[in-house]
Amino acid sequence: MSKLFAPIMILSLALSSQAAAAGDPAKGEKLYNRCSSCHAIIKDGEVLVKGGITGPNLYGVVGRVAGTETDYLNGSVRLPVGMFTDDMIRAGQEGLIWTQENIASYSKNPIEFIQVYLDDDTARPNMSVKLKKGSADIAAYLATFGD
Repeated sequence: MSKLFAPIMILSLALSSQAAAAGDPAKGEKLYNRCSSCHAIIKDGEVLVKGGITGPNLYGVVGRVAGTETDYLNGSVRLPVGMFTDDMIRAGQEGLIWTQENIASYSKNPIEFIQVYLDDDTARPNMSVKLKKGSADIAAYLATFGD
């Protein structure tokens, strides 16, 4: 019986950590107000979730290459060209894809995340707000907005 205990315990911990990493979209919706001060969620010109004008549109962010959102790259009425650092674009060019896990990790400490990802202590994203809790929930909420 003790031979089975360790593998069962490891499997149980792995499954519970995966469930915790998945996040809760309903909780994320309630916590999203912190993000909406900079970010809106807009699909085909329709504002789904109102937000600020200083961050990229988060519609379809899960699965997107970092730094490639159209307004982010090309500017728009919402976002003037040149508002963003090249480090996020560089991270995308180096392969950073926004997954729920990456969004949750990034949201906890954006500067550290991008510095580690790029292996560059001078790298800086535009976002500096650190979410102390709920980042996995917010990532799960953002995953509900996509094609």
